[in-house]
Amino acid sequence: MLGFLTKMQAELGESVNYRLALGEDGIDLNQFIGRSVTMRFTGKIACVHCGRDTKKSFSQGYCYPCFASLAQCDMCILKPEKCHYHQGTCREPEWGETFCFQPHYVYLANASGIKVGITRQTQIPTRWIDQGAIQALPIMKVASRYVSGLVEVAIGRYVSDKTSWQQMLKNNTTPADLCAKRDELLALCREELADITVRFGDSAIEYLPNAESVDIVYPVQRYPAKVKSFNFDKQAEVGGVLEGIKGQYLLFDTGVINVRKFSGYQIEFQAG
Repeated sequence: MLGFLTKMQAELGESVNYRLALGEDGIDLNQFIGRSVTMRFTGKIACVHCGRDTKKSFSQGYCYPCFASLAQCDMCILKPEKCHYHQGTCREPEWGETFCFQPHYVYLANASGIKVGITRQTQIPTRWIDQGAIQALPIMKVASRYVSGLVEVAIGRYVSDKTSWQQMLKNNTTPADLCAKRDELLALCREELADITVRFGDSAIEYLPNAESVDIVYPVQRYPAKVKSFNFDKQAEVGGVLEGIKGQYLLFDTGVINVRKFSGYQIEFQAG
């Protein structure tokens, strides 16, 4: 099957069900675990936003003009606390009003250890799956992406806001009591969170004391002891026996590949 890569679609179940949106119908990937799979890059890359051909992909699938002009590619997407909409310098104010000025959730996830993160409601539990978390817990609902960024920075003083993808893929993760960790972190951040509430109003932060932790199981037969990462820019053909899928990674017996990283790359998919 031939088509352009986008990030894998994932559905939470007894184990995560993965689908590769390649071609008209897409591919249900779980059925290929334990089988030989080959992915060959044809050399063609198309921007995931405008569709134009590009020689190089920026920010996981964009051509340079889109990367330089779209609000969704601005630095404040990675660091919401850097939002500059109020300064009148947002690249696309209407886009920002639609996607950033809506409720966001602050959560704890356990992927390579406990981390804090943020996401829109529509991305729950997709965001957690994409990060390879084995557990996740929403801890508060906030008024906007900007506020979520400020909260994340406050909590990030005491816990990581990043995932070690190598440790996540090795499955070097111990289950944790996320509710207890939530209570600990909220106590540590009480003053910072109170300041945010004073600044943005009582409705800026809604705490979620009754939220339950979500457990996530991935379809993996064997985790790698050492992580060797494939790169289509250096190696046109990758593959081997597909031993599992976790986060946005395909785990072969020969190495791993981050599917999302190569969004927009035209790939020929074959399974034995």
